[in-house]
Amino acid sequence: MRERRRAETKSEILRHARRLLVDEGPAAVSLRAIAREMGMTAPGLYRYFADHRELVQALTAALYDELATALEHARDQAPEQSPRGRFTAAARTLRAWALGHRPEFTLVFSKPMPDADCAPGDPCHTAGWRFGGVFLDLMLEFWRAGTLPLPRAGTLDPDWLRQLAEMREHIEPEQPPLEALYVFVLAWSRLYGMVSMEVFGHLDFALTDPEPLFEHSLRDIVELLEARH
Repeated sequence: MRERRRAETKSEILRHARRLLVDEGPAAVSLRAIAREMGMTAPGLYRYFADHRELVQALTAALYDELATALEHARDQAPEQSPRGRFTAAARTLRAWALGHRPEFTLVFSKPMPDADCAPGDPCHTAGWRFGGVFLDLMLEFWRAGTLPLPRAGTLDPDWLRQLAEMREHIEPEQPPLEALYVFVLAWSRLYGMVSMEVFGHLDFALTDPEPLFEHSLRDIVELLEARH
């Protein structure tokens, strides 16, 4: 019973932290502000989160998990259960979540405060890898299906290959060729770049509705991942 009450209180603290983030921005997310909203003393709140970093790490992890759950649902419920259909459904859900949760997207991906970092060893790192794993697994589906177009052997810069080899060490149990990881990184950078530009208003100078551009870009990304026969 005590552990359940503790878990419920921590969840309530994170709800207040998220509301402050959305309504007032990342600078407003503090243990003292949350304590005031909950009618607690700041020392009382420290029984649940030792410091600001621990609070922000927990909030970042919760947001990563929420997004990953949404992506997994979209992937599994895609009308067309093929690598193309599943990837497309997840990509559209990423955009929809980002546009519907701009402050949260900013915290997770723009890192407006150092405490939101998710480097190896940080508490939110596992949740970050869960999110990243959704798109990595989707891209691996193209490779498994044998439809992933690979660059010719010997055409990639050795520095690329060295970095991709380091990345591959974290992929288990499968070990795709480095050329496949090169294509994955290209595809992800284009997808993330397109979503980020829209979220942060960098397309406002030209477009009032970037969705057609997103859909066009998404088709181009899928062509990177799937050879036409």
